[in-house]
Amino acid sequence: MTNKELALTAVVDVFNKRDMTAFDKYFTKNYIQHNPLVPDGLEAVRKWVTSLPKDFRYDPGVITESDNIVMIHARLNNLYGKTYIAVDIFRVENGKLAEHWDVLQEEVPAEKSANGNPMFPVK
Repeated sequence: MTNKELALTAVVDVFNKRDMTAFDKYFTKNYIQHNPLVPDGLEAVRKWVTSLPKDFRYDPGVITESDNIVMIHARLNNLYGKTYIAVDIFRVENGKLAEHWDVLQEEVPAEKSANGNPMFPVK
């Protein structure tokens, strides 16, 4: 499994399938988190994921990797009652996700943006 495949499988299993066993399969035990709302460690991330609304959905878009870093451009549907566009950045270590950073921005529809362009790729 490539690093891109690992990251994609992990986020889909965790967020969309709500498969809590995915944490043990795809994440290191000492997972490091850089999102200021979520503490380090798998238990904190598990707790955060289980607190998300039942209809929360993670829609992956463009995925890229460089060495042991994977970035996923995604749409986060119903995160805190809003839709966000995110870039999740993962560091892979020994075939597991070891560290995470993210950048979030509330989605603005293309017709309301200054340039008329969508923030997320249309498939």
